[in-house]
Amino acid sequence: MSGTERQGSAAAPGAPYRALVITASNRAAAGVYADKGGPVLAAGLTALGFSVDGPVVVPDGEPVAEALRGGVEAGYDVVVTTGGTGISPTDLTPEMTRRVLDREVPGIPESIRAESREQVPTAALSRGLAGVAGSTLIVNLPGSTGGVRDGLAVLGRILVHAVDQIRGGDHPRPGSTS
Repeated sequence: MSGTERQGSAAAPGAPYRALVITASNRAAAGVYADKGGPVLAAGLTALGFSVDGPVVVPDGEPVAEALRGGVEAGYDVVVTTGGTGISPTDLTPEMTRRVLDREVPGIPESIRAESREQVPTAALSRGLAGVAGSTLIVNLPGSTGGVRDGLAVLGRILVHAVDQIRGGDHPRPGSTS
């Protein structure tokens, strides 16, 4: 099975949602300091109604790609990363994510950057991506807890609908109650 194929069939729209949180941090993976963004992200996704596994803490680079592929193969609806999206030489999460994606969804990271940019001008430096791999939505968030909270604000408005669309759901019709 390739890294982008999902085992089993896709769940029906509205079925329980499953998410995996991955923290990409060389220092947190080495035990230099505790992961702060991952727990905030996991709590936020739980509050959105997702059953959440993680955070799984890995060093940036190939371990991120391996964790993403594992999440896709395990059939998660959503895999959200935190960390590794900046412009330092060790920030490789977007490159690893691009290797796994079948197709990008650029509006998600654009919205996440826009959410933060007025209060935090350096949010424009985030290179996070989002897209679909198999039947899994993958989203990169910044590593800071503030960046995670801003990302969750955006995801709170779109995530369930995005998962339902990936599962084959229809767009709500104007004036409908569903």
